[in-house]
Amino acid sequence: MTATAPVRVVIADDHPMFLYGLKAVLAAAQEVEVVGEAATGEELLRVVEQTSPDVVLTDLAMPGLDGTAATRAILNRHSSTGVLVLTMHEDDETLFGALRAGALGYLLKGADRAEIIRAILAVASGEALYGAAVARRIVNFFTDAQQQYAAQVFPELTGREREVLALVAAGYGNHEIARRLVLSEKTVRNHVSAITSKLQVHDRAAAVAAARDAGLGKGSPPRD
Repeated sequence: MTATAPVRVVIADDHPMFLYGLKAVLAAAQEVEVVGEAATGEELLRVVEQTSPDVVLTDLAMPGLDGTAATRAILNRHSSTGVLVLTMHEDDETLFGALRAGALGYLLKGADRAEIIRAILAVASGEALYGAAVARRIVNFFTDAQQQYAAQVFPELTGREREVLALVAAGYGNHEIARRLVLSEKTVRNHVSAITSKLQVHDRAAAVAAARDAGLGKGSPPRD
């Protein structure tokens, strides 16, 4: 049986000691092989051209061409290469900028060896993988965006009523809505009644239809 070839990785960071430590961490893992390193975005592009790695593991804040711009340039030329970000920045602008550029993974510095290796292997397979803190920010971003959209579509509803409507439209029953929002079932029923009255629809099913027509709650309810 032929052993699986290690994932070929290029690493980039403008802090020499961090780059040295990262290289040492990866060198101890049989699943990966570091085939190049860089300290700037421009150098990263040159190293990628020379080595054609499976995965690029890069910081974002680097002198000259930053990691986000480098990611975009790499993927324009090497679409099969996976880019994994390893950075200290977790603000939404930086995070979503990197994801829009095409990064498949996003970890914060401080991630342990096992998490970094797991992310490299996932990205090499074409999967997206994010650290726990980053994943929460992504979920919160889209949850907030949905709430803002719902406020525009159903301005007559209160914030709590919009939350209830989104869950009703997603297929949840009163008991599950009560559990998720830490309310009594009676309170949920009252909210549903207020929603149908304000939306001027006859029943729960009509409220669901109105919500789904507006783009809320489509698909099956997610599993816990």
